[in-house]
Amino acid sequence: MAISNLGKSILGNIRLGNKSREDSVLLYSFLVLVLVGVVMVYSTSSMLAENRFGSHTHFLKRQLIWMAVSAFAMIGVYYIDLKKLGRYTPLFILAAVITLSMTFFMPARNEAQRWIFWGPLTVQPSEFAKIALVYYLAFSLSRTTRDLRDYRNLLVPYAPVIGLVLLLILLEPDLGVTIVLGLTVVSIFFMAGARLLHLGAAASSLVAVAGILVLGFGYKIARVRDYISTLQDPLEGSYQVKQAILTMGSGGAFGVGLGDGRQKLFFLPYPHTDFIFAAIGEELGFIGLAALLTLFFIVLYRGLRIASQQPDRFGYLLASGITLCLFFNIAVNIGVVVSLLPTTGLPLPFISYGGFSLVMSSLMVGILLNLSRRRDGWIK
Repeated sequence: MAISNLGKSILGNIRLGNKSREDSVLLYSFLVLVLVGVVMVYSTSSMLAENRFGSHTHFLKRQLIWMAVSAFAMIGVYYIDLKKLGRYTPLFILAAVITLSMTFFMPARNEAQRWIFWGPLTVQPSEFAKIALVYYLAFSLSRTTRDLRDYRNLLVPYAPVIGLVLLLILLEPDLGVTIVLGLTVVSIFFMAGARLLHLGAAASSLVAVAGILVLGFGYKIARVRDYISTLQDPLEGSYQVKQAILTMGSGGAFGVGLGDGRQKLFFLPYPHTDFIFAAIGEELGFIGLAALLTLFFIVLYRGLRIASQQPDRFGYLLASGITLCLFFNIAVNIGVVVSLLPTTGLPLPFISYGGFSLVMSSLMVGILLNLSRRRDGWIK
């Protein structure tokens, strides 16, 4: 009965908007990115799918299904009253902690336990944790009367919550999402008024913990060594790094042609997921990558523009947090591909193959579109 009442209470806080001024530029840029992603997923995965599953459209079909799910999810969140639903963000954090903990009881994949396997579905809780933590911080920091310039008001209640979520993600292990979420959290606190000195101390603590894990316990130390070798000579790094560099370099200005890439033929690891940016560089060249980066820039710019036009602190922090989370995710993925960062295994939002990642990224855009209707007091 309690669960039933809670469900009715949540549904009671959801309302439909009859009028809208959604950001059409953001929407169209997002749709183009998703379509580009579908095309490139098929181009980069068809041979692998044929070899593993006997059907060159195996990954394409799955991505199309998830694209439809993403569309419904984005439309659903577009019509939700985000501010009223914000009171339930502690439950979202609880759900994130529970699902992150469940991954440690699941079979490992590629020496990591980042996923929950439920029949044919594969869920990555760390992707949900991104939205849950950003939403929680935006709502909580917009309502608090505490002086965030006092470090004690950062330690309670935020430090335990943030620390637990980041620790669970780090132990999976998923260094990429940990970096993205850590940078996003620091940015949100900065925009909320926290002092740079305190944020710097917190960031230094995270770096120290990472250093202890790497140097003291050997966490991902092989990847760190590969990264150092890459800085000295890009062709002396790991196999993944070398193949990514060769893949991007072979595309030249205009690429070898859509579908004609050779590195995806079992040379470049994960050409349809983590290293799809390199595969795009080979097939579409520098021009194709420049166009893709332009689309990303438009999405990020419109997100920050929406944040600047919010009528309240909640909308500003939520839109900024979502946008910066997407930015750090994109930056880390591309940084890995071009050998500026150690290999982390992070998908490229909207482009890489991966159903749950696409759904969560689409939800982020849905939140931004929802907030875009609140500009100039259109929806309070």
